Amino acid sequence: MREVAVNFNPFLKPWLAPQPNNVAGKGVIEKPGEAENFIWQTRKAEPTQYENDFGDALEKVFEAGAVELQEVVDGLNGLGFRTPEGNAWSAERLAAEFRLLAE
Repeated sequence: MREVAVNFNPFLKPWLAPQPNNVAGKGVIEKPGEAENFIWQTRKAEPTQYENDFGDALEKVFEAGAVELQEVVDGLNGLGFRTPEGNAWSAERLAAEFRLLAE
């Protein structure tokens, strides 16, 4: 049998908030012992080149000392790293991008 390497979990189920339950094994995303543990278990798909570049840019901004959202915005704009649409970042646009990528 030929193994195929993947960098995301094609079988990832939609996340539902666990409901309190006193029964062992209940209230978890997968039933213990019944799900294969993929390396990239929480990814819906492989990151795009833009997402990888965005992560690299964020690392530089945080390494430079950014802590607040506006500092991150200023850092990204200072690096010349633009939104997917090619515009300069604003606090609102960066927050929206974080929400989108967190889905």
